[in-house]
Amino acid sequence: MGRENQTVVMTEFILAGFSSFPKLQIMLFVLFSLMYVVTLAGNIVIITTIRLDHSLHTPMYFFLSILSFSEICYTLIIIPNMLANLLRERKTISFVGCATQMCIFLGFGCANCMLLAVMGYDRYVSVCKPLHYQVLMNQRFCTKLVAFSATTGFLFSISESIIIFTLPFCGPNKINHFFCDLAPLLALACDRNYIGEIVIFIICFLVVFCSFLFILLSYILILNAILKIPTAAGKHKAFSTCASHLIVVIVHFGCASIIYLRPKSRYTLDEDTLISVSYTMVTPLLNPLVYSLRNKDVQIALKKALGKSACTQGI
Repeated sequence: MGRENQTVVMTEFILAGFSSFPKLQIMLFVLFSLMYVVTLAGNIVIITTIRLDHSLHTPMYFFLSILSFSEICYTLIIIPNMLANLLRERKTISFVGCATQMCIFLGFGCANCMLLAVMGYDRYVSVCKPLHYQVLMNQRFCTKLVAFSATTGFLFSISESIIIFTLPFCGPNKINHFFCDLAPLLALACDRNYIGEIVIFIICFLVVFCSFLFILLSYILILNAILKIPTAAGKHKAFSTCASHLIVVIVHFGCASIIYLRPKSRYTLDEDTLISVSYTMVTPLLNPLVYSLRNKDVQIALKKALGKSACTQGI
């Protein structure tokens, strides 16, 4: 029996997802589908607007376009499969598919944390060192920061995935989640790798806590600089350039810390499934909404693009 269970688990996993809400499957499918379409459309609009409008060819919007692209990839690996499972009777994912999904998801998740830290540094240089901004935040340096975030994020995710998927899984093979994540898979392992779990926690700590600490330090310095500005209008203008980024940071790191920085003994997988909806669907949806609704430069660029489109159609 043990060998049979091990064979099944090594072949595929069953994603429980939202199966505890059988009467809500269709409603959840419609709701999540609408949210996903808006998320994709919003991030694509942000990327396209920044690319087409030369006034937005600055480091801040370069990082924003990269973040939007990352959010598209981040959701693409999770949401379509989740939507399909809401309509399927048999909600399975192969062992290799599960490992690939978790590795890519964690890679983009880690990269997003570091990108938000990079964006915090960009805001610090903009507010605290405005005269040196163009020199310090040149295109080459910005590209290196993005490459470092992506490379480090995926090195971390590959390390975590190797630790998880070298554990023995001998049954059951039911993942109490709608995608392959760290905590649900650790709960299924029939043996514990204490050193591996410590390494995973250290990686999560480094990515989530250290990135947030870097952002916090940046904003302490930014706040100190803003308080020295003599006029209220100047203070408001300086802070308004940081407000959108700050909102996204609070939501992103709040959800990430709840999921990945708790002791294993405090995991409640049903609650984690609901919390996971926030950072797999709500946060990627929030990013384009916040940056388009609160950012005047993006609003002006969008109006220009819509105006050109209307004129073209009229001709």
